[in-house]
Amino acid sequence: MEIGSILHFLENKSILVTGATGFLAKIFIEKILRVQPNVKKLYLLLRAADAKSAAQRMRNEIIGKDLFKVLMEKCGTNFSSLISEKTTLVPGDITCEDLGLKDPNLVEEMCKELDVVINLAATTNFDERYDVSLGINTMGAKHVLNFAKKCVKLKVFVHVSTAYVSGERGGLILENSYSMGETLNGVSGLDIDAEKQIAEDKLNQLQAQGASPQAITQAMKDLAIQRANTYGWPNAYVFTKAMGEMLVGHLKGNVSTVIVRPTIITSTYKEPFSGWAEGVRTIDSLAVGYGKGKLQCFLGDLKAVLDVIPADMVVNAMIVAMVAHANQPSDDIYQVGSSLSNPLRYGNLQDYGFRYFSAKPWINKEGKPVKVGKIRLLENMNSFHRYMAFRYLFPLKGLELANTAFCRSFQDVYSDMNRKINYVMRLVEIYRPYLFFNGIFDDTNTEKLRMAARESGKGMDLFYFDTKSIDWDDYFMNIHLPGIVKYIFK
Repeated sequence: MEIGSILHFLENKSILVTGATGFLAKIFIEKILRVQPNVKKLYLLLRAADAKSAAQRMRNEIIGKDLFKVLMEKCGTNFSSLISEKTTLVPGDITCEDLGLKDPNLVEEMCKELDVVINLAATTNFDERYDVSLGINTMGAKHVLNFAKKCVKLKVFVHVSTAYVSGERGGLILENSYSMGETLNGVSGLDIDAEKQIAEDKLNQLQAQGASPQAITQAMKDLAIQRANTYGWPNAYVFTKAMGEMLVGHLKGNVSTVIVRPTIITSTYKEPFSGWAEGVRTIDSLAVGYGKGKLQCFLGDLKAVLDVIPADMVVNAMIVAMVAHANQPSDDIYQVGSSLSNPLRYGNLQDYGFRYFSAKPWINKEGKPVKVGKIRLLENMNSFHRYMAFRYLFPLKGLELANTAFCRSFQDVYSDMNRKINYVMRLVEIYRPYLFFNGIFDDTNTEKLRMAARESGKGMDLFYFDTKSIDWDDYFMNIHLPGIVKYIFK
């Protein structure tokens, strides 16, 4: 594998980025504009009804973020002109054929000009409606690839998936592809067109029955988990992402294609500055709950490896893979994580949280510091169910009896408590596979990519993604947790 100058490759190139308002996409956009302002054009596809609403989303959700402050300082008064010259907003919808594009002139221009297509559009909600998750993660991947195949200058198609398409598998998880219809539990019969039809039929049935919007949403979420479990996946997100990978592999033809599978993505390590984060991501919900004094217990195995990867390293790996496989027939898969080369454990995370919030407690709305302590550890699902029974379910039963005895005087309190308990139980069941996950993600291909880039001597100081270089103690104590407090705590 030979890798030429990455900056030289990016010069005068046109790139389509789907899911442009997403976390990784924003970091990718900022990186390209900052390190190679001579890129020809970034076409940014985002869901919007028209150009006006697309421009508003661009201002509010992309360039208006702190993430762009370094680029803004670098450009000074030329920032606005750089954005207007180097980016083109593309209002669209990847759930539709031809990406839902309505401007034929723009479609013609993109098909003539695009060198690279990067699919970053996804719904990462583990408890998503089946029709929504299928539309974005599965059919969306197909639609973006089909559009890429129409681009006459296309050099490479990059599809960003997730390492957790592996489901609950333990041991060493290889960088292998999925063939059409392959399942995790060996059950035959997985047919993506049939899955789409099942979702449509269920939705039509619910609507014909006059079900409420809330009832439809819940039924479609339940269907997602049922269909995922049928074939061995734990939730809608990883199931529909796996099917998206299947379609990309099956339909790519002679298009040079790269699939990038990040693990759990965390705040930026270095660029454009350390600690930028957005949204409450998987493990950050633990930090937020703990720092605010709301996390009373932890369910999981403290010895289990937690595979995390800073967002800027994921973006750098994407860019290097993109350059490495441009115009070279490829169907390589790159798992981008840390569990093999620099493992972190849940026990480390617990220690970092205690040390950080003990030294720098969160100040609550009343202006008082929140005191944190060691939380109760629940090492298996049985201990969790016992904990919930004694702390919540028995009091709920008592409240139910009192409610009956006092002519339903406590109905609102009972209903609210019951709803919250059911919500927690559902969330725990959805996240259970990751709390006790014992897989290690092989990153042989990713390491070969890094070595090839290093040997070429072409810009690895700018496009670093070696997780062995991370000191987790320093990263969590001085970068990630301060970043979470600054950008996510409300």
